[in-house]
Amino acid sequence: MSDNLKTPGELKSALKRGERLMGVDLGSKTIGLALSDLSLTVATPLETIRRVKFTADANRMLELIAQHGVGGLVVGLPLNMDGSEGPSAQSARAFVRNFEKLSPLPLAFWDERLSTAAVTRTLLEADTSRARRAEVVDKMAAAYILQGALERMRSL
Repeated sequence: MSDNLKTPGELKSALKRGERLMGVDLGSKTIGLALSDLSLTVATPLETIRRVKFTADANRMLELIAQHGVGGLVVGLPLNMDGSEGPSAQSARAFVRNFEKLSPLPLAFWDERLSTAAVTRTLLEADTSRARRAEVVDKMAAAYILQGALERMRSL
């Protein structure tokens, strides 16, 4: 990987004043996105991109990055329960390698084990319909990933 790859602490230090972080949950069919507030305290779900081709997906992300003053990315890394990397983690790393060719933004990977399960459980407890869950689960998982990284940064 490149010089863009950071630890959460390094990522926070790489941000300029007034920049936000974007959380990214890379699924096989969708990409969930979330934004931090300017104080890097709270993550909010932003958008779910229906995946088509890498270039189109990346261009939509770049539009949102420019529109919202994003200075860095927190990308969910779907590790296996034993901590090893399977095909999903390799796919996330490949996406990031390709994205780095289009954007100089610093980024950090964040262990996303159980993020979708936790979000789905929360939505079920809130009695959310199946259709609505399908609509929001990816961007909420991105917010869950980003929130974990923000809390880690605060504790450093």
